[in-house]
Amino acid sequence: EAVRWYRMAAKQGNRAAQFWLGSGYHHGQGVAKNDKEAVRWWRMAGDKGHARAQYFLGLMYRYGYGVTKDYKEAVKWKRPAAKQGDARAQYNLGLMYHHGVGVTKDRAEALRWYRKAAEQGYAEAYTLANELRVGFTAYFP
Repeated sequence: EAVRWYRMAAKQGNRAAQFWLGSGYHHGQGVAKNDKEAVRWWRMAGDKGHARAQYFLGLMYRYGYGVTKDYKEAVKWKRPAAKQGDARAQYNLGLMYHHGVGVTKDRAEALRWYRKAAEQGYAEAYTLANELRVGFTAYFP
């Protein structure tokens, strides 16, 4: 029943409904699991500025779920989510700068994004920010 209502609202352009419908497809909740459909709905919401949809689109492109793996496209979607204050997107964007994945490797930019995420209590970002700041580089996911 929830999917029916989300679909009606999503077709009318409601970005929150588009996000939740995409999530349903990604997780197989209320509909058959279908990452291509998840991407389609998240893109609609992401194009309207929905930060969580943008973050998840970044992940889909980062790992190639429902789309061809494309690191630059992953950065393209994670950046606006990070700028809107999504701590997970900030942390992930920091990782991409740290490792030069989809962007030119840039320790200062990585540190900037880690700090933004850490300021919101994202513990992994705090740890990597400190390690990067003092030059310790033994652990990277």
